[in-house]
Amino acid sequence: MQTLDTGRGPSGRSSDPGGPGTYTQETFGDLGTPLSEVTFVVVDLETTGGSPAGSQITEVGAVKVRGGQVLGEFQTLVRPATPIPGFITVLTGITNAMVVQAPPISVVLPQFLEFARGSVLVAHNAGFDVSFLKAAATETGHPWPSFPVLDTVRLARQLVHKDEAPNHKLASLARLFGSATTPDHRALHDARATVDVLHGLVERVGNLGVHTLEELQSYSSRVSPAQRRKRVLAEAMPSAPGVYVFRDRAGVPLYVGTASDLRRRTLSYFTASEGRRRMTEMVGLADSLTPIVCATALEASVRELRLIAEHKPRYNRRSRHPEKAVWVRLTDEPFPRLSVVRSVRDDRAQYAGPFGSRRTAEAAVTALHEVVPLRQCTRRLSERSPGSSACVLLEIGRCGGPCVGAQSRDDYAQVVQQAARALVGSTTDVVAALRARLDELAGQERFEEARTLRDRMMALVRAAARGQRLRPLSRSSEVVAARRREEGGWELVCVRYGRLAGASLSPRGADPMPYVEALRETAEVVSRPEGSDAPAALAEETELVLRWLEAPGVRLVDLEGEWTCPVGGAGASRALLEPGAASWSTTEPAAGREARPFDRPVGALPG
Repeated sequence: MQTLDTGRGPSGRSSDPGGPGTYTQETFGDLGTPLSEVTFVVVDLETTGGSPAGSQITEVGAVKVRGGQVLGEFQTLVRPATPIPGFITVLTGITNAMVVQAPPISVVLPQFLEFARGSVLVAHNAGFDVSFLKAAATETGHPWPSFPVLDTVRLARQLVHKDEAPNHKLASLARLFGSATTPDHRALHDARATVDVLHGLVERVGNLGVHTLEELQSYSSRVSPAQRRKRVLAEAMPSAPGVYVFRDRAGVPLYVGTASDLRRRTLSYFTASEGRRRMTEMVGLADSLTPIVCATALEASVRELRLIAEHKPRYNRRSRHPEKAVWVRLTDEPFPRLSVVRSVRDDRAQYAGPFGSRRTAEAAVTALHEVVPLRQCTRRLSERSPGSSACVLLEIGRCGGPCVGAQSRDDYAQVVQQAARALVGSTTDVVAALRARLDELAGQERFEEARTLRDRMMALVRAAARGQRLRPLSRSSEVVAARRREEGGWELVCVRYGRLAGASLSPRGADPMPYVEALRETAEVVSRPEGSDAPAALAEETELVLRWLEAPGVRLVDLEGEWTCPVGGAGASRALLEPGAASWSTTEPAAGREARPFDRPVGALPG
């Protein structure tokens, strides 16, 4: 059972730098398979042409080596099904007469596969040789083993400079590394020369800090020796889902990420597959790597979000400033108005949002003002003491003039209700009015104004839809849900006021209900947030939870609260304006009922 606590690593270990949950540099023995213990089979083929689609193997040569010592050799001519072309004979010296008594590939291939079993295949331009061997395996009905493959050409291109050798051909490299065998387009001779080239290249990468097969397979000159040496940090990571935190020497988080397999994901930061310059810079500064193993992928995503928000690691670009989220508030006063605020209070005002930035919130407010004649002045008004002068909005019909007593409180209340419906209920009327205004501007060929109004309308609809989707989860004191796992059992989550309070797994074949009860007992205690419309977590966290709840196969086990969404709400409007956008709202007419419940089965889970 695991509950959420971002200060703890797996099994309750502290994730503080230097604590037992932090993995720091270990010995080279923890890196992987030492190169001195790897068995290499260096192979070379001679063929009747350049493609396995229309050519066949005429000779196989291979040398088995380990720790710099030759363990055995394999060499045989192969009788092809078609004659050897003359230009191939000139190149290799292999004639039709030489292969007439040779065994066919159906006999040679099983012998070679047995010779090479359990080894790493090495070849110069390995793609050529391996493609012919795989084609032969398909032709003769033999399954191709999953050999690890190493290409000496690829390594040489990164390790041998032009001032050392004119090119990366086998003959040039053999001369450079002082091979005792001169390549001559005969399979065994070329394989022996490739062995010497391999040993020369391995010696060079050894000087650069490459000491294991895994490092050699992923070697790239784009990866600095310092970066490569830090691979040991990832080697110590568990092969489990969760969150990882890179920290500098002082223990300050540099980067937070999530992965389905922590070891595999973090290893990629020390190979050429990581091409982002800022990540290379981050790895150079990293001194430790902390894993936080999680029960579910949802828990991992939430932990990542919280850690980024808490520590604001400088190499994370996403979700570093959730405090920038804002809300649009319909104030609680005799003549309410719209304002942009940074928090939701427990008052009688109505709130819409959250918005990702003040700019989008102000755009939404402007869109609403376009069709709803709310006052836009900021002073507080009362029926007894109206203002002395009106603004230009009264003259152009965009405001009823409550500031000068031209509009009663009851008349203004009808305008307020229209704005409130657009923010927290049905947006149908407001969107229809905005679209009519768009058509009017387009008909007048005022396209720039129309584009601006369209963007403002979408800011309003998106934020209202977001708020309406989050509100039921934010108001529910507890939601327990489950989803079947592919390997059996259930993935269980407990959500309180929109905050992920706990997550766990029930094993395959077991009754999941005791695990559900244990989860509820051990889950985080979450107090009701001050503002009834605001979740007890970051809005992004609640959205993560919501997307998980919307996923196919999720079942509600228990719900303490009311899960409804408004008919004709902003989600329905967004679905019309942006086909494909997620929506829980219905398109039913408003008559009959105001909302519909969340359509998910609720109750006990089968074993």
